[in-house]
Amino acid sequence: MAQFGKASAKRSKPSYFMAILGVTIVLFFVGIFGWVLLNASRYTEELKEDVKMQVYLRNNVTNSDVDSLKNYISAQPYTKSLEYIDKETAKKKWLDGGENDFKELLDENPLPASIDFNLKNNYVQKDTMAAIKADLEKRNVVVESVKYPASLVEKMGASVRIVLIIFAILAGIFSILSIVLIDNTIRLAMYSNRFLIKTMQMVGATRSFIAKPMTLRAIINGATAAAIAIVLIYGLMTLFEYFLPYLRDLRDNGRLFILFAFLFLLGISISLFSTYRSVLKYLKMKLDDLY
Repeated sequence: MAQFGKASAKRSKPSYFMAILGVTIVLFFVGIFGWVLLNASRYTEELKEDVKMQVYLRNNVTNSDVDSLKNYISAQPYTKSLEYIDKETAKKKWLDGGENDFKELLDENPLPASIDFNLKNNYVQKDTMAAIKADLEKRNVVVESVKYPASLVEKMGASVRIVLIIFAILAGIFSILSIVLIDNTIRLAMYSNRFLIKTMQMVGATRSFIAKPMTLRAIINGATAAAIAIVLIYGLMTLFEYFLPYLRDLRDNGRLFILFAFLFLLGISISLFSTYRSVLKYLKMKLDDLY
């Protein structure tokens, strides 16, 4: 019996290092994919927020009319930023763009004043922008016309939908594969503990008594693996942002925190679930089946 105890103890030596390493690798790749997804999402939002609507004003408008319209647009939920372009500023931009000066042909500046504003990304849609245009054109005493790149918005909307669908499908597949890989890694690590579990059962230990230290260890292992993966991901992010500075502008710390919290919870929950399931499996098996 003593020999059996020593042999089983030797065979059941925990493989915590391999369990932590396996979970860390999987969480690292999940985190990298999540980071790429966040950057792609943020880049898409910035592209949409670069779209500008231009409200051209009539020549006879008063300053109070202009201020009233500016306040109205600024107060709308779709407005991200707004700029008033007077006639002289419009002329300067015209000349800076390489166009010919028209003062030799015309006595007056033909360029109208305008209110240019950018929309928040979730309002940059074909139907939404058409509705905004129609609303502003109702103020025809002040507004001469409203212009925006309608064809670009339509193409952008279709492209964004395709990209988001592809990323959503890839995220779903990657998440499922990650859970399966972590589960298999934990189960392989628990395989070395099968004799220890059965020995404790044979001497009368209850299921909860046997499972408690192993589930606690699973929580610690999962948290450790997640912490290591997060540190590695953050280090890689910092390295990429150093060589590609524009990536810093895409970083959203709020979303990044959610990603890291997700990795932390994923590492703990899957480790805990897989460990407890393995314990129950070996408790139900006969001793001869463990060999």
